[in-house]
Amino acid sequence: MELEKTYQPQAIEQHWYQTWEKNNYFAPRGNGSPYCIMLPPPNVTGSLHMGHGFGCTLMDVLIRYHRMQGDDTLWQPGTDHAGISTQMVVEKQILMDGKTRHDFGRDKFVEKVWEWKTESGGNITRQLRRLGASLDWSRERFTMDETFSKTVSEVFVKLYEEGLIYRGKRLVNWDPKLLTAISDLEVISTEEEGKLWHLRYPLADHQDHIVVATTRPETMLGDVAVAVHPDDERYQHLIGKQVILPLTGRTIPIIADDYVEKEFGSGCVKITPAHDFNDYAIGQRHQLTPINIFTPTAHINENAPKAYQGLERFSAREKILQDLESLGLIEKIEKHMLKVPRGEKSDAIVEPYLTHQWFMKMKPLAEPAIEAVKNGEVRFIPENWNKTYFQWLNNIEDWCVSRQLWWGHRIPAWYDEEGNFYVGQNEATIRAKHKLNDQIKLHQDTDVLDTWFSSVLWPFATLGWPEGTKELATFYPNNVLVTGFDIIFFWVARMIMMGLKFTGKVPFKEVFITGLIRDAEGQKMSKSKGNVLDPLDLIDGVELDELIRKRTYGLMQPKMAQKIEKHTRAEFPEGISAHGTDALRFTFCALASYGREIRFDLGRLEGYRNFCNKLWNAARYVLMNTEGKDLGTGELSLPDRWILSRLQTTIQSAHDALEQYRFDLLAQAIYEFTWNEFCDWYLELSKPILTSAQSSKAQLRGTRHTLVTVLESLLRLLHPIMPYVTEEIWQRVAPLAGVKDETIMLQPYPVFSAELKNDAIDAELEWVKNVIIAIRTIRSEMNIAPGKPLPVLFNKGTELDKKRFADNQHLIMTLAKLADVTWLKSDDTQPESATALLGELEILIPMAGLIDKAEESARLNREIAKLAKDAERAETKLQNPSFVDRAPSDVVEKERERLTELKSALDKLAQQLEKIASL
Repeated sequence: MELEKTYQPQAIEQHWYQTWEKNNYFAPRGNGSPYCIMLPPPNVTGSLHMGHGFGCTLMDVLIRYHRMQGDDTLWQPGTDHAGISTQMVVEKQILMDGKTRHDFGRDKFVEKVWEWKTESGGNITRQLRRLGASLDWSRERFTMDETFSKTVSEVFVKLYEEGLIYRGKRLVNWDPKLLTAISDLEVISTEEEGKLWHLRYPLADHQDHIVVATTRPETMLGDVAVAVHPDDERYQHLIGKQVILPLTGRTIPIIADDYVEKEFGSGCVKITPAHDFNDYAIGQRHQLTPINIFTPTAHINENAPKAYQGLERFSAREKILQDLESLGLIEKIEKHMLKVPRGEKSDAIVEPYLTHQWFMKMKPLAEPAIEAVKNGEVRFIPENWNKTYFQWLNNIEDWCVSRQLWWGHRIPAWYDEEGNFYVGQNEATIRAKHKLNDQIKLHQDTDVLDTWFSSVLWPFATLGWPEGTKELATFYPNNVLVTGFDIIFFWVARMIMMGLKFTGKVPFKEVFITGLIRDAEGQKMSKSKGNVLDPLDLIDGVELDELIRKRTYGLMQPKMAQKIEKHTRAEFPEGISAHGTDALRFTFCALASYGREIRFDLGRLEGYRNFCNKLWNAARYVLMNTEGKDLGTGELSLPDRWILSRLQTTIQSAHDALEQYRFDLLAQAIYEFTWNEFCDWYLELSKPILTSAQSSKAQLRGTRHTLVTVLESLLRLLHPIMPYVTEEIWQRVAPLAGVKDETIMLQPYPVFSAELKNDAIDAELEWVKNVIIAIRTIRSEMNIAPGKPLPVLFNKGTELDKKRFADNQHLIMTLAKLADVTWLKSDDTQPESATALLGELEILIPMAGLIDKAEESARLNREIAKLAKDAERAETKLQNPSFVDRAPSDVVEKERERLTELKSALDKLAQQLEKIASL
């Protein structure tokens, strides 16, 4: 079958992925050195976003590369049960029927969640297939699988038995809407405008007061002290005295602590250990008893005065402030910007809350994890992330591992009626171990484990631990973890701790930390900003109205939706066209530097869509000139030997880049070879050989053989980045190259050949290129018709120049479209000519009869006048404050870029005019 005239990615992508998966090409082959990557398990509720697309592309490049290297390669797939997210999805569904989870009860509700997971929980895995991710789907795991759940329970029990897990009452992040503790990662702090209230606290033994400043006056009901800095001279005489806590009648001490900032507010700080993490630490240092004044729903509880009991926290704030005002206890109120912690899933303001939870002691686990990175067992790439890792582990706190949810791994602990608890795999083992008869009633803890608890076991639990499986022996430790820097604390470090604890080995040898995908202006992609891009929309295309619908769906503020719609219409007036998976993958790789931020530019995506077209058209040219023809070995021309040499340089660069995780350098090296050297130069250089009647059969065979050989190697070189287009083309090219196999993905990755690398050949062909470029430049600058044959004079030059021209005369004459070439003698008179220099060689093109100087000068002056007017208008616009201040920033920036381009064009035209005047 012939290649279609135009590249249509939609016509080939799904066919090839289904073929690969059906034939089990993604599974380990059982040969070669083991190579394993674990897919960071996406939430089962999730959809493919740009971060997923970026990270998964980089992982797939590594996997396909090592598979082609002959390694025994496993990319382990799976999803995370995502406790809070999944429970919220199902709760919203049953709420549509007017019910809550409590109407079903725990067991029935969990059944509902499993039903949802079976029907809708595979969305992101289907989307990963669209991205070309070559995961071994036969080994797909889920963190709530039966075997995985047993592993989770076993780990919990062992840690408890060793005293590393305990139950205690401590301060946690509490979501009063979801009614559960949440992790730091699930708390999003946003800067919001608030107030700073300066409140008067009367001294107990004096007719005076001190002033404390607070942003949360409702928490004063739980104050247990007022703190000042020990060196603050204003309050030295008050340390150890008592103040009367307004509205409560309680007296509380004035204490000294270095935590207090003398310059903040009045220098006096209210201490509320039950409702502030810093206050909690102060309370522990000074043996202060915390007073919790909130219920789980953030209403005032029985520990506060009756006047406030039952009030929601912000209603209580209003009443407290009214009462303080009536008592004359408000000194002043100031506007104040503060960080407000909100639950990522609920958007509710999170409360530090004192509650019984299960905790894991982290310091004993952190020490070996620190040493593993110090001694090189685990290597961070780039290495600067070591500092972040060490900083967190050296200051690590105990981990709250329990959550008040119904969906998740239930805590393996049982309580008797007296409140005693027992930890074990199940009730039967607990009764046997502790000799509890059937008359003693037990009930299991209602809490579940933090989702991160199970996901940190991912590297070894997915391979069959605690059983000594073949997979565990083969693929553990994994080779590399690819992840973003935002979860070094919450996932990467904990995996290292758990891996060392339970296997005695680190879970992976290297950690490649990627940057985070942002929009072209460096802004975080978010629903509220309306700048989210869906990878599948970039692959398949999306109409404008549908894009607007997706960006504004669910927004509660009409003004925000209108703003996003206006921005989207301006940015994408015709929607987003289809680019195909390969173009998107290449874009991700090209952007994957070592930076913290990756700016995604649609212009780059469009460029790499064109790159796919370029490759496609190059393949059509090769096939047109080789299919059905003699492709045996023959005589290699200079261009043949040059492209083979340049291919070796590119192959070496590709291996080096992949070893360093420099996907951007990999993409750059292959792009430059494909577009500039293979397509733009070699294919053009092959035409004079293939079309000349003077070419021998041996020369024809040599060039045809090189065309096929280089293209086939290039396809294998490109395959890890662009799997679909390379497979489609390779199926046509491979038989011509003498390769018989079912798929390119199991072919060997190209290897460097020192025999084919030839610096002398590179230099000679570079000389030929420079001669042709010099002549083409003069032709362009002098506005000479591209097809008009030119007479050329060569002056001076070395003997090597003369030899190179003699050896490559046919190529130069054909590609530069020359009528004749004359070498001037030292006493020859030089005619009026346009000149270019190439080392000592002067290249002259006589202008007599080629251009009318006066006419060409007039044309250039007209063009200069037109561009000068455009530049003047642009400059005037940019000097107008009303335009610069009011127009969107991207519009202003485009106008600045336009002015720069206009000035550059004017400079070039002025140079051309000067050249003509000198003739």
